[in-house]
Amino acid sequence: MQKDTLFATLETAVTAGDKQSARATLELAHPADIAEAICEFTAQQAVHYLSLLSLPDHAVLFGYLTPHAQAEIAREMSRNDLAALFSQMEADERADLFNRLSEEDQHTLLPGLAQAEREDVRRLASYPEETAGALMTSDYATLRGHWPVRKALKKLRLEAPDKETIYQTYVIDANRHLVGTLSLRELILANPDRLVEELMRTEVVHTQVDEDQEVVAKKIRHYDLLALPVLDAEDRLVGIVTYDDAMDAAVEEATEDAQKSASVAKLDAPMNQVTGWELYRKRVFWLVLLVFGSLLSGAGIAYFEDTIAKYVALVFFMPLLVGSGGNAGSQSAALMVRALATGEVAMKDWAKVLGRECLVAGALGLTMAVAVFALGWFRGGVEIAWVVAFAMVSVVMAGSLIGLCLPFILSRVKLDPATASGPLVTTIVDATGVLIYFGFATTILGL
Repeated sequence: MQKDTLFATLETAVTAGDKQSARATLELAHPADIAEAICEFTAQQAVHYLSLLSLPDHAVLFGYLTPHAQAEIAREMSRNDLAALFSQMEADERADLFNRLSEEDQHTLLPGLAQAEREDVRRLASYPEETAGALMTSDYATLRGHWPVRKALKKLRLEAPDKETIYQTYVIDANRHLVGTLSLRELILANPDRLVEELMRTEVVHTQVDEDQEVVAKKIRHYDLLALPVLDAEDRLVGIVTYDDAMDAAVEEATEDAQKSASVAKLDAPMNQVTGWELYRKRVFWLVLLVFGSLLSGAGIAYFEDTIAKYVALVFFMPLLVGSGGNAGSQSAALMVRALATGEVAMKDWAKVLGRECLVAGALGLTMAVAVFALGWFRGGVEIAWVVAFAMVSVVMAGSLIGLCLPFILSRVKLDPATASGPLVTTIVDATGVLIYFGFATTILGL
């Protein structure tokens, strides 16, 4: 069912006081579609609609809501209702929600949870954001190596309702050290009397609890895993990161990179829910900073005032040249930022990539110089044409190399390379382009 249709159906049913019809609509639709429609309502209305569902269905649907919507709705729920919801949610999802609550709400909620759930929430919520620990779940299945397959299958059958996934199980020793892994398929096909340790794979791809979530997502994608085990500093198994959670983290990282590439700080809510004040606050710093960066271009123009006064035709080509340099720089930066993010390029590849970019940028600059030479001849004569042509080659090469090198430099000093894209590269290349262009003009025209 489409979001708009579902939204209208729910609104009509509740307005008419027809709870039975509203409940039937919620039960027929997919939780992801319901969550998308619920986000269109106020938090108070959403609490009312969600109360029509059974508690298990409520918990499943809650996991599909955006983080911002979850936090807003949770604040409108009573302590008892919220505690009951927490008891039904996946371990990693309730830990994430717990971190989004205010400190006062956290202290109010914890006494309403069972001791095991309370300790689990505290432990998972204690890990730094955007790390494997913050992303992992504690709902995973474990086996012992000395168990026969028959006993292992019986244990999985009993635990399946409470685990996020049993398709991949992890073999641990008495100290919870990870010693192997085994898929459910391998267990089902094995002889019931064989031991788990005879079937398990001992070379297990894993991650550390403090690993960045972007690295975790890369590992899961690279090794094509359903889940990735997470170990603590003592190499004990403490959780797993599932494929769907890794995919959510990858989308979050890509969104953050896209925002930074436009010189916008990470938004705390979806674009359709973020406040005007937050948008202002997240954008103003870079815009003000880049204003002062643009003064470099103005200073360059002022420095070559005499050249411009004698050859006014030069002004006609300035936006064309500076814009071309900025475009070339943005292209290079975008390609390099993405290559660094996906691991296609590393710091050791810098010399190779730089050499190739010099050749490509030179070819691009020559092609564009040929295109503008005739225009320069037409507007200002052969001397102006040569100025524009030489400047075009140099500006495009400079822009491309700046766009290429800036992400490398930021990565080297432990800053996010995505910051190098868009406005930052354009501002730097604009100032450089002005100096190059009028520098050529002064030299070639003999001023």
